[in-house]
Parts: sequence; C-alpha cells; structure tokens
Amino acid sequence: MTERMQSAEQAVDYVIEQTGGEIRLAMPLGLGKPNRFVNALYARVEKDSSLSLDIYTALSLGKPGAGSDLEKRFLNPFADRLFGDYEELAYLKPQKRSALPDNIRVFEFFVQPGSMLGSDSAQQHYISSNYTHVARDLNARKINVVAQMLAHRQEEGSDCYSFSCNPEVTLDLMPLLKARRDAGETIISVGQVHRDLPFMENDARVDDRLADMDILLDDPQGHTRLFSTPNMPVNIQDHFVGLHASSLVKDGGTLQIGIGALGDALVHHLRLREQDNDLYQSLLKAWSLPDSHQQLVEREGGTSAFREGLYGCSEMMTHGLLTLIDDGIIRRPVYDWAPLQQLEMHNPAKPGLALLDALREQDAIRRRLNHDHLRQLKRFGIFRSDVEKHGDELVLPNDIRVANDLDDRATREALKAVFGEELAGGVVMHGGFFLGPQAFYARLRELDAASRAAINMTHISFINHLYGDETLKRLQRQDARFVNTAFTVTLLGAAVADQVEDGRVLSGVGGQYNFVSQAHELEGARSILMVRAWRERAGEAMSNVVFRYGHNTIPRHLRDVVVTEYGVADLRGKTDEEVVMAMLNVADSRFQIELMEEAQAAGKLRQDYQIPEPHRRNNPEHLHEIAERHGDKAFPTFPLGSDFNDVEQQLLKALTWLKEKVSQKEYLKLGRKALFEEGSESDFAAELERMSLADPHGIRAHLYQRLLLTALEATRP
Repeated sequence: MTERMQSAEQAVDYVIEQTGGEIRLAMPLGLGKPNRFVNALYARVEKDSSLSLDIYTALSLGKPGAGSDLEKRFLNPFADRLFGDYEELAYLKPQKRSALPDNIRVFEFFVQPGSMLGSDSAQQHYISSNYTHVARDLNARKINVVAQMLAHRQEEGSDCYSFSCNPEVTLDLMPLLKARRDAGETIISVGQVHRDLPFMENDARVDDRLADMDILLDDPQGHTRLFSTPNMPVNIQDHFVGLHASSLVKDGGTLQIGIGALGDALVHHLRLREQDNDLYQSLLKAWSLPDSHQQLVEREGGTSAFREGLYGCSEMMTHGLLTLIDDGIIRRPVYDWAPLQQLEMHNPAKPGLALLDALREQDAIRRRLNHDHLRQLKRFGIFRSDVEKHGDELVLPNDIRVANDLDDRATREALKAVFGEELAGGVVMHGGFFLGPQAFYARLRELDAASRAAINMTHISFINHLYGDETLKRLQRQDARFVNTAFTVTLLGAAVADQVEDGRVLSGVGGQYNFVSQAHELEGARSILMVRAWRERAGEAMSNVVFRYGHNTIPRHLRDVVVTEYGVADLRGKTDEEVVMAMLNVADSRFQIELMEEAQAAGKLRQDYQIPEPHRRNNPEHLHEIAERHGDKAFPTFPLGSDFNDVEQQLLKALTWLKEKVSQKEYLKLGRKALFEEGSESDFAAELERMSLADPHGIRAHLYQRLLLTALEATRP
C-alpha cells in the first residue's frame, strides 16, 4: 500500500524504521534526484552516528563555481537568476572537499565533468560501469532504498505519475528489486512529486507501477527550481566540427548525440542543411572537401535536405534533439511491432488491404484474426478502435457483421470502411534521460498530446545495446550515426573521454562504449567521435591528437570515424599506417610534423611520408577566414538560444579570452600595463556596470576594471 506523505522528515522516519538505520540509497543520475528527501535523510544521518548512509547515483548536479573574484562578479548574479531557489544537494560540497561524515559515503558512476578532479573521496568511490550495467551493479551492492522525482498531472479527476526525466535505470532496476522483495528482503521505494517536472508518456508512466511505490512524497517545500544547464557558446572551432559531422548523417537514418557545444554545433548544421541548403553547401564548398571525404559523404552520409527524416535514439534527449523534432528533421517514426517495422522501412506504410496482405505474408497475422491480432491492428491505427471480434465474425460499426476471414470477398470489401487514415503508435524519439536549459523543460511541458506520445523515455537497456528485441532494434536503427565526444584521440585511433592521464576521473564512461560497440554490430551504422584538434590554456596551444596516452575510453580496435574541425578521418578496417595518415590529416598543422616523426620513430609510418598539401592549412586562421565570409547565420555563437543576455554574452567572450590567452605571469604583466593605460569605459559602460566595476574602489577593483577592458577590447565584435 502506497503511503502518501507531505513531509520529507516523515518519509525519513519511515525509511529509518524499515531499514533499521543501515541505508543503501540509489537515485537516478542528473535531474531526477529527489533533493528534498535526500537532504533530509543526509541531515538526519549526519547528526546520528548510529545510522549509516551509502548513496549510489551519478551526475550529482551543483551550481557552477567561480575561481577568481573577476569570475565571481560575472557568475554569481547569473547563477542567482538561473537557479533561483534550487535546493542544492547537501552532500555535494562535503564530497568535493573529501569531508563527508564517517557514516556517509557517496558512490557515483558518472560525475559532473571536471568537478571532482580534486576530491580524493569522489575519486576513490567512483564506480566505472557501462550505463547498461548500472542496474545490475546497483543491485549487487544490495541497495535497500530507491528514490527519485516524479511528474504529476490529473486526467479526468485521477492522479497520474511519470518517471519523466529518468526512467532509464529505474525501469531496468525494478524487476531486480522485485525479485529480492519477493524473496523477503526489505526494499523501500520513494517517489517525490515535483509540479514543474515535464510529464512524459509511454514507458515513463508510473500508473501500473504505483503499487510498488512505498512512499509518494509531495512536500510543499520540494517544488523549488529545477536544475538547468545553460547553452554554452559555440565557437568557430566547434562549428567546423559540427559542420563536418553533419555531412555524415544519412537521410532516413538514426541519430544519437550528447550534450555540449559540439552537439549544439552538429544540431545547428543539420538544421542549416535542411532549412538553408544553399548556405550549407557553400560552407562545404569553402572548406574544399578532399576527394576521400566527398566519397565518404556520398557513401555514408549526405548534404541534401532530409526527404525521409531521421529517427532519434539517444541515451540523453537534449535540447538540440528536441529542436530537431520541432523542426521536423527528426520525424521518421518507428513501431514496436517487428513485422510492421519491416514493412515501414523507407516506404511509409498506409492502412489498407495491401498492408493486411503484407502482414499476412510475414505471418504477423493469419487469415482468421484472433484477439491478439485485432488488438495489434487497432493499436497501430490499421483498424479503427470500434472493430470487434465475436466468435467467427468481425463486428464493424453500425453492427455490421462479416465473416472473420481475410480471404472472403465480402469481408474485404466491408473492411475498406474501417481502416484508419494513417498508422498510429509511431515513436520518433527514444530517450533514457533528459537534462538541459529551462527553455527545454518549458517546451516539453507545452508539447501537445501527439508530440508527447511520439517521444518514449524508456529503459537504458533498450537504447544502449542490442540484446533483447534485437530483431526489432536492427529494423528501427537503420543507418545509425552514434555521435559522441572525446577530449583526446591517439594517432592509432584510441579515444579518451572519461579520465585524465594520471587516472583521475573527469566524468565517466557512461554509455559511450555502448554506442561505439553497437555501431560495429549494426549493419550500416557508424560511430562518430567529435574531437577538437587542439586546445589553449594560459596562452599555450596543445594538440588533442597525440601519439600515446596513459589509458583510453574507446580502444583502438573499435576505432571508426573521428571528426575534428579540420575534417573527417575514416579509420574503420584500416591498417595502423593508414590510420596514422588519416589522423595526421585532421590534426592541427602546428603539431603535424612532431606527430608524424613520433609515428615514424615507432615504425608505424614510412620514413619518406609527407603530409598531403591540402592538409597543411589546418590552422585556426583558415577557419576564421571562411567564417568571416559567411557571417553569423552560418556560425552563430548561441545557435539554440541563450540564458545569457547580450551584455553577458560579450563578457563571457572577454573572460574566456583572459583564461585561454593569458598565462599567470602574463596576467600580472598585463594587469600592471593596463593600470597605466587609458581605458575605453564609455564603450563598455553596460559591461562594467554588470560586473560592478563602473566605479571601482581600491587597487584590486581598479586592476580588474583595466583587465576587463583589455579583454573586452580584444574581443570586440
């Protein structure tokens, strides 16, 4: 019996009583955490050493932190506006400081990127698991409490609930927990209601699972602002990565992407390909694609607008993917009935006698329909909902009765009046979890019924691998493009995305390995790893293409396609020497010779090899020349909108310039120089006002003003 509670403290009392105070809590990653409940539980255990709390989760979301005082001046007002009264997770700051109480431990399988590099506690308690193995691994740790947020709405006076943003692990975990419950173990399930959480349909609905929920918590203080991730700037380097990747997406295919600026860049250029194909083609022409790339695009991708559209299948449903749905680019429906999906493929099926006959040829239905056949035909809109079967007859509207025999001439003639107008039950997007900006949540909340029904938030095991329903998945995931990011890639094709060279976890493997492996198993699929060819820190440029690295996330035997801002490296099935050549072609030219010599010294590249002439202009200046000729429509800084206002966008560019271009030594030198130069306060009055530096007091504030003016001048539009 589900107990309805309005106090997090009351829920904590129940959990402690039922578990005896030894609590092993599992929560979803990201947005789905019930912060109000877990914070009340944390506070209780922190005060009582007789209790213990182990928390198993991932992607514990915290407000961004600023380093310098200058960054704080920018970030703090923005964060106050963006996050409002968002209730921070109580364990997050102590976890970062490795200062958790002795009776509380936090275990994560994915962390907010870069947030835990300095935390020994987080590094020691990180669990490295493929996303598809998380439910299994949680169950093996003998968790005894599961808790997550739920969306709520009323339908015809009845309360309805949804797992909303996070059904992905929960749906896989529930059968495992039920088996343990049935064996006599105590396991408590807590759902915390949040009124602003978008209600998602299909597999995410909780209705038939509500009986398994021990506590339904609707704490009036639990409806604080949802955590959101603002769209970050997409620079010219990011844009060219996205442009090249967009040409590898095949019309009629399947798309998976991740979060971040590179994903936003890919989405933008897919939209450009569909909505302004002339401009899109001019960008590709300006880059002068080499013959090998053009042949790859012709074989594996495309540059024309989308005639059939795409199907989305991504562990994370992003703001960008929803934008592609709104734009009608992601529009290819899939059906969870393999015979119908087989017929659908590239030629959309229409309800009618021809479709019935085709289903019969596949033995999906028989000459005489049984109740299961009839249910399927009505579910997918082939028959209208008012067709029934009584005995050996089919009962049609107006009580017309015909023989239950699809070969009977009179029956076939009568059925023409009961076919649906079009197929129903199609899904254009399967997702596991979602996270994004506030505008993304608002758009999800306002979806009409048909659009919401076409999105199925579901099991991570369904999305991230092929096992189970493999026949159906292979039919649905035609020409799949699994597009993910890495921060480093080796000349031999191994990719690094989850931890730095000394072993500290940067984020986690998540589902990246799942998708790369899946791309090698699916006919017509490709794994595309997007990587920036170089990075800059404190004025020093470094290559992200290296000869060797201390470990890898994706081993080189699973190498496939690597995309940088300088083009595409097709690595599948190639020899080591061919892979080295392809990777040199997409590396930054400042590092090509050194990389080539390393490969030659290792015997992986012939000694007389030379970088082909077309790839010797791999430099930022070449990219910016092209960008300047095509303008902001081709290369917008915020292609999916922004939470930053115009003034903040300019400040963000200036502060990024200071961070990337200026070393600590040069920072002080620049500061001393700036103090004795005349400024241009009047040109940047709004920016200075926003940073509380319009009228600086004291040497430090004056120095900040001069530094900021220098950066603003350097990044002036």
